[in-house]
Amino acid sequence: MKVLSQNQAFGGMQGVFAHDSLATNCEMTFAVFVPPKAVQEPCPVVWYLSGLTCTHANVMEKGEYRRMAAELGLIVVCPDTSPRGNDVPDELTNWQMGKGAGFYLDATEKPWAEHYQMYTYITEELPAFVAQHFRVDMDRQGIFGHSMGGHGAMTIALKNPDRFRSCSAFAPIVEPSTADWSSGSFEKYLGPDRANWRQYDACALVEDGARFPEFLIDQGKADGFLEDGLRPWLFEEAIQGTGIGLTLRMQERYDHSYYFISTFMDGHLKWHAERLG
Repeated sequence: MKVLSQNQAFGGMQGVFAHDSLATNCEMTFAVFVPPKAVQEPCPVVWYLSGLTCTHANVMEKGEYRRMAAELGLIVVCPDTSPRGNDVPDELTNWQMGKGAGFYLDATEKPWAEHYQMYTYITEELPAFVAQHFRVDMDRQGIFGHSMGGHGAMTIALKNPDRFRSCSAFAPIVEPSTADWSSGSFEKYLGPDRANWRQYDACALVEDGARFPEFLIDQGKADGFLEDGLRPWLFEEAIQGTGIGLTLRMQERYDHSYYFISTFMDGHLKWHAERLG
């Protein structure tokens, strides 16, 4: 593990690290905040998945999570959103595809499949690596994210209900198979057979029988992507009669930015802490 930076914050440590990933076949960077409580005992961990065009740094610099995470005793891990490097395929003029747009899936199509194995990286390789190097209680895990990362958090929780005790999202893409800014990427990553897309679509997963106890979603009413890309009401409809709990909060005048995320970050961390114990 390469230590890229370490800084004291709220009595804890904010670090940025890199390692060679077998899943993505390149070097991956991730951020970890370790609260002061971790000096005495292993702490629960919350995984934060970022949105399109982001790296680990966006939430680390603008998410304002450290004060509350230190108070609650939560380790916060912020992975990158895609593979990186000169050998990694990309579409330079398309911000919805390639670097910064991994969609937390395992690509099956060329040229993407060699590197874009983000589902395996997030669910298997990175957790094992973090557990090896940090004082993490892996029996108490939560996951949340923003936009593309909200999609990733919800689908990962639905597919791994025995691993995660809590899941929340800021403005998630709840049905990426039909959303304007994700369906084209899904076809390139996964091929034209839409049946293969369903395993990475929260609404489709619920329709196909996946279950998770409850979700918290905050969505800004002034979000410019609300009508064409996010559409949280589709997930609200999908879970009817399933027993899945949903707290959906439509926030007046809030947009898609980190001003929105940072405003409600404390509430999400408290949500996770209550369920992680």
